Amino acid sequence: MVFSDKKRLLELYNGISGKNYKDPELLEINTLENAIYMAIRNDLSFLIASRLSLYEHQSTYSPNLPLRMLLYLADLYAGLTKEENLYGETKVLLPPPQFVIFYNGEKPQPDRQILRLSDLYAVEEEEHKLELLAVMLNINAGHNPELMAACRTLWEYAEYTDRVRRYAKELPIAEAVERAITECIREGILKEFLRKNRAEAKRMSIYEYDQEKHLRQEREASWEKGREAGKEEGMKLLDNLYSFLAKEGRTNDILRAVQDSEYRDKMLRDFLEE
Repeated sequence: MVFSDKKRLLELYNGISGKNYKDPELLEINTLENAIYMAIRNDLSFLIASRLSLYEHQSTYSPNLPLRMLLYLADLYAGLTKEENLYGETKVLLPPPQFVIFYNGEKPQPDRQILRLSDLYAVEEEEHKLELLAVMLNINAGHNPELMAACRTLWEYAEYTDRVRRYAKELPIAEAVERAITECIREGILKEFLRKNRAEAKRMSIYEYDQEKHLRQEREASWEKGREAGKEEGMKLLDNLYSFLAKEGRTNDILRAVQDSEYRDKMLRDFLEE
């Protein structure tokens, strides 16, 4: 949302690429409408100087991001070449792509890492016939200081997000967002953007926080469900072991297994091998 403005987007592109373009109109935004491959609302794709950039914001890490970007790129290329003769003898020139993921989730991640499509291949090969490299940048407060210095808007966005999260620990989310917005406007952080889009920014911040919280709760519930299932399976296995030992008249082994976890584990391993 913040970087849908061409001026801010050009500032971000310059900060990442090391370029120094001045005219925001050089950007040709070509984000696909209703893209089915990327669920996050604020993904961007654009052309500048015959190069194609695909930016995606993520609050959760996924190793499948390179695959999603490949599918998205295929749709973009299809749109860019729809008037070309793909069966002709003349080369159809394509803008080379750059893939950047902006991560601001709560789970720790390094400042910068490369995600590879080849990491998803079911079979390892010495040479990959198709590869895609995506750079994932941690844009949480305190990370990537050089990039933050080069792109003031990105630093301000990180600061705003950090305040929302900190205040949400002690206030209802709506109050936390309102406090963060009021403070940031007063301190000149995303001032113009927040003043102009206050209601929309508040709504989106609450939505993104609730979505992140929901995903975290789902992961925790899945883990707890798996833990309980494993616990139940373990209890059944122990019951089977003790029934077997009782039939064999090995009462002493049962008593020792109840009191000694290492001995119990050994008995279980032996039981499973039989």
